Amino acid sequence: MQFENWVFWIYVVLLLVGGLIGFLKAGSKVSLITSAVAAALLVLTRVGIFSQPVIIANIIMAVLLVVFAIRLAKTKKFMPSGLMLLLTAVALALRNLVK
Repeated sequence: MQFENWVFWIYVVLLLVGGLIGFLKAGSKVSLITSAVAAALLVLTRVGIFSQPVIIANIIMAVLLVVFAIRLAKTKKFMPSGLMLLLTAVALALRNLVK
């Protein structure tokens, strides 16, 4: 498996775990639903549903960057939005810079 694939799948799992933790710790259904939808869309980019899967995955991850940045700005707490912002930025960079 290529490095990019490892980064992708690890990120998807961390995204889902983050949403689940948000639900279990804070009762946030929004976190659970948002992470599940984003992860599902990212998985769909891998199974060939979209014609430009790399571009679509990059767009989804860029939108997540914005969402996590907004949440971080509102809460001023690193956990969990700051961590997910950092993980998303690293995953996006690694997917596109390391080939």
